[in-house]
Amino acid sequence: MPKLWNETIDAHRHAVRDAIIDATAALVARHGLRAVTMSDVAQDAGIGRATLYKYFPDAGAILRAWHDREIRDHLEQLTAARDRADGAGDRLEAVLEAYAHLSQGSHGPHDVDLATALHRDERVAGAQRAVRRLLVEVLEAAVANGDVRADVAPDELAGYCLHALAGAARLRSKAAIGRLVKVTIAGLRP
Repeated sequence: MPKLWNETIDAHRHAVRDAIIDATAALVARHGLRAVTMSDVAQDAGIGRATLYKYFPDAGAILRAWHDREIRDHLEQLTAARDRADGAGDRLEAVLEAYAHLSQGSHGPHDVDLATALHRDERVAGAQRAVRRLLVEVLEAAVANGDVRADVAPDELAGYCLHALAGAARLRSKAAIGRLVKVTIAGLRP
């Protein structure tokens, strides 16, 4: 087949897959995890059930795909925040601020069953390790630059930051998140 045809088919498959994932996430947000059926997903995605089953065997598989996409997007946002900033101290602040905003946004009106099902997965542990590695790298550069204290190992400082910024989940304003980030950074100063 010509390359253009293959690209068109791949784009179509990707669009259908995204529509399925988006429809499922919206249904879970509206009705809860236990109320979502494959028939509901097919209807909301605008596809037939037979087509739906070609992409996913059940609602759990769709939710795992949605969660994988969310994790990937969050890691990309943290990396982009790091890459946009100049200087080690600014990179650290940018990553911490992005993490705090992601923490706030990821704890909305979650279905408890959904959170329990998705967060015990090894993929989540892998993502948490990737975030920690990114933060350790940024902290190491900030330590080398003299922006961050050198008397505590960067890995320990990363743990401090992650735990401190977990509090962002309960904050409701951008200003409050900014204050939390500034307090966290103050604890890192030499």
